[in-house]
Amino acid sequence: MPIDPTKHADWEIAEAAEKNMKTVYELAEKLGLEKHELLPHGHYVAKVDFKSVLGRLKDRPDCKYIDVTAVTPTPLGEGKSTTTMGLTQGLGKRGKNVIAAIRQPSGGPTMNIKGSAAGGGLSQCIPLTPFSLGLTGDINAIMNAHNLAMVALTSRMQHEFNYNDEQLAKRKLKRLNIDPRNVEMKWIMDFCAQALRDIVIGLGGKQDGFMMNSGFAIAVSSEVMAILAVATDLKDMRERMGRIVVAYDKQGNPVTTEDLGVAGAMTAWMAEAINPNLLQTIEGQPVLVHAGPFANIAIGQSSIIADRVGLKLGDYHVTESGFGADIGFEKFWNLKCRFSGLKPNAAVIVATIRALKCHGGAPIPVPGKPMPEEYKSENVGWVEKGTANLIQHINTVKKAGINPVVCVNAFFTDTDNEIKAVKRLAEAAGARVAVSKHWQFGGEGALELADAVVDACNEPNNFKLLYELSMPLRQRIETIAKEVYGADGAEFSPEALAKAKKMEEDPEISKLGVCMVKTHLSLSDNPNIKGVPKGWKLSVRDILTYKGAGFVVPVAGAIKLMPGTSSDPAYRRVDVDVETGKVKGLF
Repeated sequence: MPIDPTKHADWEIAEAAEKNMKTVYELAEKLGLEKHELLPHGHYVAKVDFKSVLGRLKDRPDCKYIDVTAVTPTPLGEGKSTTTMGLTQGLGKRGKNVIAAIRQPSGGPTMNIKGSAAGGGLSQCIPLTPFSLGLTGDINAIMNAHNLAMVALTSRMQHEFNYNDEQLAKRKLKRLNIDPRNVEMKWIMDFCAQALRDIVIGLGGKQDGFMMNSGFAIAVSSEVMAILAVATDLKDMRERMGRIVVAYDKQGNPVTTEDLGVAGAMTAWMAEAINPNLLQTIEGQPVLVHAGPFANIAIGQSSIIADRVGLKLGDYHVTESGFGADIGFEKFWNLKCRFSGLKPNAAVIVATIRALKCHGGAPIPVPGKPMPEEYKSENVGWVEKGTANLIQHINTVKKAGINPVVCVNAFFTDTDNEIKAVKRLAEAAGARVAVSKHWQFGGEGALELADAVVDACNEPNNFKLLYELSMPLRQRIETIAKEVYGADGAEFSPEALAKAKKMEEDPEISKLGVCMVKTHLSLSDNPNIKGVPKGWKLSVRDILTYKGAGFVVPVAGAIKLMPGTSSDPAYRRVDVDVETGKVKGLF
């Protein structure tokens, strides 16, 4: 009998399931991989030689392609990764050859309040410990590649400050005249470390570096991570790596990693990371884990490479986009699909009664504190009012020309009347609706969802992008704000406006995609405003350039690229059994 998720922690469920895991060799045989295409990291985790797979199967048609997104979540999350695993298991129960693709978790939320994003209950990606704690080293490679660019920048600034042009020439360097007040990049690390957001470096003598303001961002916000998510092969990655803008010179011209002579070495750190990782669901379906950018501060997608591999190897490929459809799905739609040329067949919007109550007026849940009493009793009125947020996301998916399926991720505390209200309103908005109990029952609990997704995939759609790259940058930002967030438009700080005007005059930068940085906790740029806000404008305070990844990054509201660690972080509950060596306490 499966372990009861109402009585056991996720790590206990994962540990029990791992006793009956398939080896990567069994998974590879099921997928039809050839022996040399599997690159094992132990018995239960492997990398996949994507170049060989895609070359060998280039003439095989792509299978059905499904994206999983969500309503605007509460701070607790609404089970999007859990639903991705549950849907994959449900399709497996229906006899479908199905593959999932999810992002690698960051050490920041894993050791903080959100957990490792492996799913939960009886719908998880396993083995849990390697998945949660570094996997095959991709994020470590990203940190090394990114920070090497900062080493190249800061050492170059020190040498240019200490030596004249003749002395620089002897060292095979030319003066780049980097402006220390106009450095685009920060250092990165894979934890939530608010104390490192703003720092001063180079203190000491002239051999101790160039003194200037600097700081840290979280690893998943790195442009190197974004490049891993969007690159199509190693050649493409190398070219993108060389286009990264690290800083600007004193005339305002960009200084790239290629200018610093470091792009090749950065790519060398990433040469193995470009291959996706192979794991499995609790029920043994293959899961490709690759790239890990957040959706609120980055592109929020697993890799194009992982999706292309899954589309060649399965009958159904389920991929996941971060947070709500306003940011995760929007970037899947207008960035990932634009770059890849892939067209999805359906999108699943995960909703919980909890989130809809929150959008309808219930108190906002606080991680680490007891759930407010208002969530423990039936309140159809709150659910009906909060469903407006879900309908906004349904309409976003429909604007992409994709068939939406609403998954009511059911908690055992939900009532029939509350679920009926969601079904009635969501169906009236033009979506299929399925109630799924995969957290409690695994694939068996996701059969209704699996059937709805199969039906949606069999229905023709008319996929189309929201904007063309020929549209002026500020107009693209306003289009996203109006059409996806429901804003009246966008307003720009003086700094952001100056940058936007300059970008619009640059023929290269003006044609880059738009990757919004915005809170995931609201359709607006204020995390405390729930439901569907009216009568507001998106406040754009800065615009960054991710030229290598292929997009500009407007920063809205007060969101930061380095999150903070809470007063009751998850690492307090993580430990190791010193007799068995097994990690406990992960979730």
